[in-house]
Amino acid sequence: MYEEAQEKSCPRVVICGLRGGSGKTIATLGLTGALRQRGLSVAPFKKGPDYIDPQWISLAANSPCRNLDLFLMSQDEIRHSILQYGSVSDIAVIEGNRGLYDGMDEEGTYSTAELAIQIEAPVILVVDCTKATRTIAALVLGCKLLNPKTPLRGVILNQVASERQESVIRRAVEQDTGIPVLGSIRKKRNFSFPERHLGLYPPSEQGSPQGILQQITEWFEDSVDVEAIINIAQSAPQIKCDERHIEAKKKRNDKEQIRIGLIRDEAFHFYYPENIEILEKGNAEIVEINSMKDKCLPEIDGLYIGGGFPEVYGNQLSENRVFRQNLYDEINSGLPVLAECGGLIYLSKAVVYQGCTYDMAGVFPVTYNISTKPQGHGYTIVRVDQENPFCSVGTLMSGHEFRYSQVTENEYDMADAVFEMKRGYGFDGTKDGLIFKNCVASFCHHHAAGNPELLMGLLRLAQERKLNLIESKPGS
Repeated sequence: MYEEAQEKSCPRVVICGLRGGSGKTIATLGLTGALRQRGLSVAPFKKGPDYIDPQWISLAANSPCRNLDLFLMSQDEIRHSILQYGSVSDIAVIEGNRGLYDGMDEEGTYSTAELAIQIEAPVILVVDCTKATRTIAALVLGCKLLNPKTPLRGVILNQVASERQESVIRRAVEQDTGIPVLGSIRKKRNFSFPERHLGLYPPSEQGSPQGILQQITEWFEDSVDVEAIINIAQSAPQIKCDERHIEAKKKRNDKEQIRIGLIRDEAFHFYYPENIEILEKGNAEIVEINSMKDKCLPEIDGLYIGGGFPEVYGNQLSENRVFRQNLYDEINSGLPVLAECGGLIYLSKAVVYQGCTYDMAGVFPVTYNISTKPQGHGYTIVRVDQENPFCSVGTLMSGHEFRYSQVTENEYDMADAVFEMKRGYGFDGTKDGLIFKNCVASFCHHHAAGNPELLMGLLRLAQERKLNLIESKPGS
């Protein structure tokens, strides 16, 4: 029996910025590396829907980075995640997203500040100081006064050009705001994180990601008072969470084990750890598959294809014709498949990227072009409005989308699509969730902590498929 609430000690700190690109990811990676060099274990978290930054943070922490988002998860689910992973580590480091008060509306709903307030986590603000001095103090003071409940406890100056600039800004911030400056990171002319249309390049595409992380850690150690940040994190109060409904949702399935395929390679690697874990708790063995190198699917009962960069690896995916045909044949025979964003593109007819057309698996008669501008970006809400094998009509699911793919040819009857868009763009501004037999694919990503329905449907369909195959065998 679970008590009504659990309360545990969990040193924690939020690293945030005034905007995207202010240096909070660099600071998060540097702090994580510095903590580990001190022999401390780090529980890493990332605020908001994100896949690539968490890959870097996971590598720096040597532990899976988990996402915290008040739109996708309840407050208890967020607190549960911090309790489960943060309380067994020496310190939890949480990277914010966008600016401190940026949310989905003018009130900053679901912002990093709101998250920090709800989990009572001290905030360290990273400020880009390019071509500014005392104005930095005005910006910090504004953050302090906009919502006095925000636990702003320190400032890190970033992109500082000289000792004089640092000295002026440090004195101004501390005198005018009363908030301590914990360090100053100098401008590095010979270093930048390479980016493309969805943000940073993932670690798998870097020649020496560990070397990059070590360089960032050394900069951070030389520039920032790490011990002061540790003390700030340790000042966080104990965290409480009502665990009863959380644990009820996470009970392990006692049915016979099934095998769920997971396409994870350079082209497809956008997965939340919780989404994989809910499959494992459902008694699934996860079987990893490489869509560019494997020649056929292994023996599996269901398949999960996440997002990624199928357009960047279009040539390799297209050249692996045997695998694409095998995947099509298995789906046509009823293999349960859940696909998200890049997975939807891969299951379609073709994708055009930088003037080249690449054939995909051909399950859905759709062709895409990769635009230079986002085609869908932000939080989503869908309502299931068509009968389907995965979840009941009327189900509401919150999620998010971030894609540059533009539909250029479509022969799929959108009346058959199973999701009505209540918020967000989806496939065509009105609908999403293309379906073919036991395969459903959409541009919306869902987080299992708050929206387990599709993954639970995948588990159920995989169980049914395995049982039917067993019963159809001679002598069974």
